[in-house]
Amino acid sequence: MSKEERIPETGLRAGDREGLEIALAEAQAGLLEGGVPIGAALLDSDGRVMGRGHNRRVQDQDPSAHAETDAFRKAGRQPHYRGTTMVTTLSPCWYCSGLVRQFGISRLVVGETRTFHGGHDWLAEHGVEVVVVDDERCVRLMTEFVEQYPELWFEDIGEERP
Repeated sequence: MSKEERIPETGLRAGDREGLEIALAEAQAGLLEGGVPIGAALLDSDGRVMGRGHNRRVQDQDPSAHAETDAFRKAGRQPHYRGTTMVTTLSPCWYCSGLVRQFGISRLVVGETRTFHGGHDWLAEHGVEVVVVDDERCVRLMTEFVEQYPELWFEDIGEERP
């Protein structure tokens, strides 16, 4: 999805805005715990929260504890994930994009893509409905974090600091 194709607010469904607020609260909770401020919520087809979580890589010493995986795990085992929506404050990395695709999560609502351009384009190319909200609060949260903690940020995205 290019910058011109962003759909601020117009592509949102029932529960998406609440999901983004929950994801943002989770991101802020992660920051207060000394972690990377990325949050997520998995919503059912009616917009109800199935699971919520935040990046816990630092807190749990677990490199796989990303926000989307935390929300997914907390949603628990389901017979399928068709019709569900993953709401996340930041474009998902390849690992989390793979989770969305592997389990057939139908929609992805992304708070922002300016700080990190993850796998949301790839997901859209493979049939996932992607809505980029471009929420200024999400942008500000990540921009400030990257400026203050560049080593932790580059560790989180699996890159060496330039």
